[in-house]
This record gives sequence, C-alpha cells and structure tokens, in this order.
Amino acid sequence: MQKAKVLCFTRVITSKFANYRPKASNNCLLSSGKTSSDYIYMKNREIDNLIGSKNLHEAIAVFNSMPLRDVVTYNLLISGHSRYGLSSQALHLYAEMGLIGMRESASTFSSVIGVCSEAEFYTEGIQVHCRVVKLGFDLNVFVVGAIIDFYMSMGLSRVAMKVFDELPQRNLAIWNIVLRGLSELGRMEEEELLGFQIQMESEGVEPNGLTFCYLLRGCSNLRLFHEGKKIQSRILKLGLGESNIYVANALVDFYSACGCLVEARKSFEAIPIDDVISWNSLVSVYIDNHLLFDALELFTTMQLWGQRPSIRSLVGFLNFSSRMKNINLGKQIHCYVLKLGFDTQSVHVQSSLIDMYGKCSDIDSSIAIFECLPEKTLQCCNSLMTSLSQFNATEDAVQLFGLMMDDCIKPDEITFSTTLKALSVSASPNFTSCQLLHCLAVKSGFEEDIAVACSLIDAYSRLGHVELSRRIFETLNSPNAICFTSMINGFARNGMGREGLELLQAMVEKGLKPDKVTFLCVLAGCSHSGLVDEGRLVFNSMKSLHGVHPDRQHFSCMVDLLCRAGLLYEAEELLQKAPGEGDFAMCCSLLRSCRVHKNEVVGRRVAKMIMELGPDDPAVWLQASQFFSEIGDFDASMQIREVALARKMIWEIGRSLIEIKH
Repeated sequence: MQKAKVLCFTRVITSKFANYRPKASNNCLLSSGKTSSDYIYMKNREIDNLIGSKNLHEAIAVFNSMPLRDVVTYNLLISGHSRYGLSSQALHLYAEMGLIGMRESASTFSSVIGVCSEAEFYTEGIQVHCRVVKLGFDLNVFVVGAIIDFYMSMGLSRVAMKVFDELPQRNLAIWNIVLRGLSELGRMEEEELLGFQIQMESEGVEPNGLTFCYLLRGCSNLRLFHEGKKIQSRILKLGLGESNIYVANALVDFYSACGCLVEARKSFEAIPIDDVISWNSLVSVYIDNHLLFDALELFTTMQLWGQRPSIRSLVGFLNFSSRMKNINLGKQIHCYVLKLGFDTQSVHVQSSLIDMYGKCSDIDSSIAIFECLPEKTLQCCNSLMTSLSQFNATEDAVQLFGLMMDDCIKPDEITFSTTLKALSVSASPNFTSCQLLHCLAVKSGFEEDIAVACSLIDAYSRLGHVELSRRIFETLNSPNAICFTSMINGFARNGMGREGLELLQAMVEKGLKPDKVTFLCVLAGCSHSGLVDEGRLVFNSMKSLHGVHPDRQHFSCMVDLLCRAGLLYEAEELLQKAPGEGDFAMCCSLLRSCRVHKNEVVGRRVAKMIMELGPDDPAVWLQASQFFSEIGDFDASMQIREVALARKMIWEIGRSLIEIKH
C-alpha cells in the first residue's frame, strides 16, 4: 500500500522527465546482503570526487556500475546534475528513488527543492513540500530553509512566512534566508524590518554581516533613511563596518539608494580602493544628483582599477541623457554599450536606449534599435510605444500594440495605458477600438490598476462617452487624486462643470489634496459651463485654502471664463495680474470676446498687445485685422494686412475630420 502511494506521488515527475534515465546495471537491485557498506561508501567517495573535478559523465558511469546504491549515492548524483544545470535529469533521479522505494534524507529534500527553485519547477516543488510534511521533515531547519527559499523565489512571501512561523526553533541561517527573500522581493515593510531585529535578539540569535546586508537592502528598497541609520549604528557598535567588506559596501548602496550623496561618499572612501564593489552605486547617485562630471570621473577611475561598469551605471547615464535631452552623451554611452555587448545581453539597457533616443526626438534611431533586438521584450515594446506617443506618432503606437499581440507578448499596465492614450488622441479616435482594449484589460486583470483606469476614463471622455468614464471611476475601490483629476477633466471636456465641482468637493472630503492640474480641470469645466461665480470661488480658494499658487494656465482659464461671460474689464485686469510677461493665449481669448461683445476700448489695447507678442504669427495679425474691420476702422485693418503681406506671412488653411458610423 505504501509503495502504491509513492508511485502515485512520483507519477507526475516521471512522466515529465521520462526521456532521461541513466543506464542501469542488470545487477542494480541485488539484495543488500550481497554488497558491503564499505564498498558503497568507497563508490560514493569516488562519485563525489568525480563530480568535484567536473567529470559528471564518469560519475554517472560509476553510478551505473554499482549493483546497489544508497540514499547518499542518489543525493550525490542529484546535486551533481543540479550543479551543471541539468535540472530535469536531477528530478528524474529523485523520481527513480521513489519508484524503487528508497526513503529520502534531509539532504535529498534540500537538494531537490533547490533544483525546483533554480529551474522554476513550481508544481513539482509544491509536491516535494507535501512529501516533506508526510515524512516528518517539516521541522528540519535545513529542509525548511530550502522550502522558504523556494516559496520566496515563487514570489509567495506569505506562504514562506507561514512555513517560517511554524518552525519552533530558528537558527541564523533561516533568519537570513527570510530576510534575503523579503529584501529581494521588496516586500519588507518598516514594521517587519524593525520587528525582525527585535525578534531575532529575543530568540537569542545574534545577527552576522550577511544579516545586516539584507536589512540594509530592505531599507534601500523602501528608502527608510532613519531606520538604515539605526542599523548602521548597530553595525559600527559590532565593528562590522571595517571588518566586513560586504557590509561596508552595503552601506554605500543604502545611502546611494536614499540619494544621500555625502554619506554615500563617506562610506565609499572608508573602504580600501581594491575592495570596493560599490563603484556603480556611487556613480548612480552622482547621476541622480545631476553631477555629471563627477559621475564621469568616477566612471573612468573605476575602469582604471579594473572594475567593469554595471548595467545600473549605463542605464543611469542613459536616463540622464533622456532627462536632459543630451543626445551626444547618449550616443557616447551607446557606443560603450556596444563595446561591452550589453546591447544584446540586457533588456534594461535596450529599453533605456530606445527611451533615450525617443526623448531626444530621434525616433528613427529608437525604431532602428528596436528592430535589431534579438528578441522583442515587453519592456522594449513599452519604451518604443512611449517614444512613438511622445513623437505624436500615435497611429504607429497603436499598430505596435497589434504587433505585440501577434508575437504573443503579454501586455502590462504600461502597455494598456500608453495604447489607450495614443488611441484617444489619434487623428481618427475609434470608440470600438477603445472598447476592445477595455475588454482585453479586464481579461488580463488590469481593470483595477490606477494607470489603466485613468487612461480609460480619459479615452472615453475624449470620445464623448462621459457616462462610461463615470462608470469606470465609480467601480474603483480607492481612487487616488489622479483618478479624481482624470474624471474632473472628463466632465470639463464634456461641458459638465457642475459635476466637476461636486467631484472636487468629494475629493477634499475624502482627504485627498487637489494639485495644480486638478484646479486647472475644474476651472476649465467652469469656463465651458459658464459658472462664473463658482469659478471665482475656486480660483480664490486655491492659495488661501489649499496652498496651491495659481500659475499662468489658471489665470488663462479664469480670463477665458470672464470673457465668455462678457466681463471684459475684469478679464483685462486679471490678465495684467498674471505672472510673467503678457500671455499670447489670454490676449487672443480676450480679443475674440471683444469682437463678440463689440468692446472697442478693451479690444484696441489687446490688439496692439498681441501684435507685439506674436510679431511673426500670421494668425495674430489676421485676428487683429478682423477686429478693426468689424469695429469699422478699415484703415487700421488694411494697414495690418499690408504689413503682414510685406513680411510674407502665409495663412495656413484649417482642416477638419469626422468619423461616420456605418
């Protein structure tokens, strides 16, 4: 009966790895009485030596010649196959143990679970865990450590912590495995970080250098500066800052991640130059602080000391080039990337190159890099799609989404958000296409993602389906300020200013702080809906109640609102209070209103002002000429036209586009 259960357990594994089996000797199942334990011990040592000297095939030959093997024999071969990346063969050997009724040891489980982690055999790893519990190895710290590491590699930190909590006695190795897993996943909360230290000490477990490296990495991921400083104090107290080179370099990484240039430099200079492994971290923090020359100097020095630049440094330089639109620096880094071979090895570098050329308006180079990629990845597709959208090549961005689907590249939230934005602002926005993307986002599980939801709200409202935008907004469990702003903008775009005001009130009551963009959308809604008093109230409350200083765009919205209401003198007065010099858009809006409301006094002043602001813009001179013509001052009108013709100004013909529903 017991053997039948073992056969059932190993059926899945043997079926998956049935294509490999060492050539077994005809005498491999001889009884134990016919083979001495000394003989097995000597053969096991021979196999161990052969594996250690990288002669796996000879070790397999010895294994096949043995008439009887014990659990150590199988453990050696499983570990040997795993060492050389032969994970499938290692699992097959484990399945063979079950078929012949051989009971596993703690070393067997540790090795097999390690194989499942490295090769991402998640289903098989869970089955092995079940076997561990069944045979009573779930209290063995070595086996449990391997299981925790396995679940951490799967991203199942809660399951790993449950296994950890059920262990009655935990040694330092187990604690370090947990801390490493949580820090790599970036899921260590501040309370957990401090709690782990206290709990370790309460259990009498003294942390070592590796423990502090993982704790500092957790602080780096969460940017917990003060907590990291406390950990550094403990490190200095134990004397590990000078004696442990890995802890010293972890401090450099921590301060670099927190953007503390001075502290990072101090920690860096305290390390002997030939032991520094954090060159790239300090280069990155220099770049983040816009200290390009210092970063380049350090970048050169590290190479003189034989340190190879990392992906982190190169991506940092490329991102700096993107932010500063410095294509010359970007091209130099690109040449270095080609020299090191990172153009084919690193997805992050490829993506940064595409983004850099796109941000520097060299879209042809972005496309050329993308087309030369050995493999089209999601990250690179997103970078090119973003570059195309910023370059106003919206049709190409939408087409790229279709190519991703054809190549079976699974889209993420960035893909959906970028595609929806491109689709909504394209020359021929299509409601059906938005619906299809919406359905695909729901099917892919991104309907609750904030970025996707905001893009859907924006896309539907641009197409005039504001009720669909409202429906999406109302389904969000906890909308943030960006979601509220997107919905308010949707209302404003569709002339629903009062609904935008109500949503602003709901936003404030929810405890969310509106920003400049939020108020801009609210004022635009008031302008389109003719809500003069409400607009004044919102504009005046920006600074007094919410601490947001109105900028030129807010003044422009208010001028437009007053102009639409015919309050031209108030609009002119507000225009003069706007920050900076005269604003062309505000003046044009005011002049158009003067034409509508036949206000010659204000109109003459504004017409003169806009001709001074836009001396080379033919639209400005045309608008001023039409104004003087409408008030009966034909001499002034003709004079303006003659000056425009003398300057060879050309009026561009406008075009319009409509979509016909079939």
